[in-house]
Parts: sequence; C-alpha cells; structure tokens
Amino acid sequence: MTTDTPARLLQLLSLLQTPREWPGGELADRLGVSRRTVRRDIDRLRELGYPVQATKGADGGYRLAAGKAMPPLVLDDEEAVAIAVGLRAGAGHALEGVDEASVRALAKLEQVLPARLRHRVATLQAATTALTSGDGPSIAPETLTVMASTVAGRERLRFAYRDKDGSESRRLTEPHRLVSTGRRWYLVAYDLDRADWRTFRVDRVSAPFPTGVRFAPRELPTGSAAEYLRRSIHQRQETYEFEVRFAAPAERVAARLPAWVGPPRDDGQGGCVLRGTTGDPMEWLAVRLVMAGHEFTVRAPEELARCVRELGGRLSRAGAEPGGG
Repeated sequence: MTTDTPARLLQLLSLLQTPREWPGGELADRLGVSRRTVRRDIDRLRELGYPVQATKGADGGYRLAAGKAMPPLVLDDEEAVAIAVGLRAGAGHALEGVDEASVRALAKLEQVLPARLRHRVATLQAATTALTSGDGPSIAPETLTVMASTVAGRERLRFAYRDKDGSESRRLTEPHRLVSTGRRWYLVAYDLDRADWRTFRVDRVSAPFPTGVRFAPRELPTGSAAEYLRRSIHQRQETYEFEVRFAAPAERVAARLPAWVGPPRDDGQGGCVLRGTTGDPMEWLAVRLVMAGHEFTVRAPEELARCVRELGGRLSRAGAEPGGG
C-alpha cells in the first residue's frame, strides 16, 4: 500500500499515461487504497492540469486525454533512456526536423536523469551507429545541450572556436538561436569582443562554458535567425541563384522543404515559384527539390536543370528491372 500521497500520485499518473482506460477498482487494487481515495487523487491531478477523463457507470474507468497544455510527464527508466538516446543521436548529426526545440528537450531531460541512467544513455549511444546520419559532421550532444540551455536562459556563453583556416580563438557571446540546415548545426550569437553578430559552426566549437552572466536580448539585423544564417553563409562563399516552379501550392511545398532554402510563392495558377540564392552543391539542392514530393521544373540555372536530369537518370537506372537493360 502506498501511503505517501505525492508518491501515490506519481504512481497513479504513471498508470494513467498508459494508453488504455483503467477501471476505478483496478486502480484502487494497484495502489492499495480505496476507490474513494482514487477519486480524490484523480481530482488532485486535474487541479494540477492533467486532463483525466472519467466514464460513468458500474464499469466506469479513467484515462488520460490530450489537453490544451502539456503537463509534466512521468517516465520510467526504459522510456527515459530511449528518448534520451534518440534525441542525442538526432542532435549529434543535425538531422532535419531535429531542431532547437528538440535540443532544449534533451537538455531538460539529461538535467534530471539520475547518474545511473546518464551512464546507460552514454553507453548505448557509444555502442550504436545510425544507418543514415547525413553528410554533415558529428557533434557531441553535450555541446548542443549546453548551448541550448544558455539560449533559453539568456546566459552568456564562452567557448573555443576553430575557423575554417584552422586558427583558434576564444569567443564570449550572447547566444541567440541554434539553427540546423539539415547537414550542420549553427549558433547565431552576438560576439561581445567583436561587437557584432556572428554565426558559428557548432562542429568547430569546443569547451563551451556558461558564464552565469545574464543578458538582455538584442534585436537581430534580420527578422529571424534562419534568415540571418542564410545571408551569412551566402556572403562567405560562391553562390548561385536558382528558380524552380512546383505544380503544387506554396503551403504544401514549404512543408516539405527546409527553411534555409527560402519560401515559395504562389503563382496564381495552382502552383508556386521558389527563388533563392545558395552556395550548396547543386547535387544537394537537386536532391532537396526531389524530396519535396511534387512535380517541378527548373527554370534557372541550366546547370541545375542538367544536374536534376542526371539525377533522374541515375534513379531510373537504379530502379530498372533486373536484366531489362
């Protein structure tokens, strides 16, 4: 019998998070209390924001439904380890869809993991290899979680940085956002020593150290961190302009493209046009366009159109029937 009320509430919540309906009698037996105590505990959970639904009748039961807000979750050891390993694997390879919010979630989870579970997470990740990890460099998840924590807490961050020519420097920054391009992670931050905004490739960062000094957020020169990063990358490398028309509305196309490619615009004819400037290899852009999942036509440049044709030919040959030429 669980006599400690907080412990009993956590046990009850853990049971309710299982996707099934629990009869009141069964909950009472599991917790070793009366049905009246179960009803009282259910009321306490509702007061804390957990949307517990009840079914009336002799065989009535309780289940946890989706609510308007996200109350705290209770995870057992195996669930916590599984989530942490998945987030660390994704964060370490800058997978698309694993953005700053996922890194913040990882930072919060690892902050409360007991030492024994942190050891299990590290051991499991060291013993596994992702089948596909993109073509970007790997990053220590700890580096990302430290950065995400300073972004969320508006805390100055000091770290060592290696430029593309190999030169080393120490940076003191006010971190603004972490941005993933699908191949690499970047930190957009205000560099205090240089009194200007900068972008830093996270795989070139080492020894990140939160200083504990808080700061008031500054306004970016552009509207968003993703746009600032895109402009910054283009200024540092040889770029080319492109124009592509998709046979689908802009909203549907945008949902399948990374933000750094740029926003497509409806053309009033049932399709949309994507214009932009990039320094990415044309093969990479061609693959991204194909993965959008809609028919498209490359209007410019001709080199990109030729790259798409070559890619299409390779895909056709790869999918040919054996012995069919």
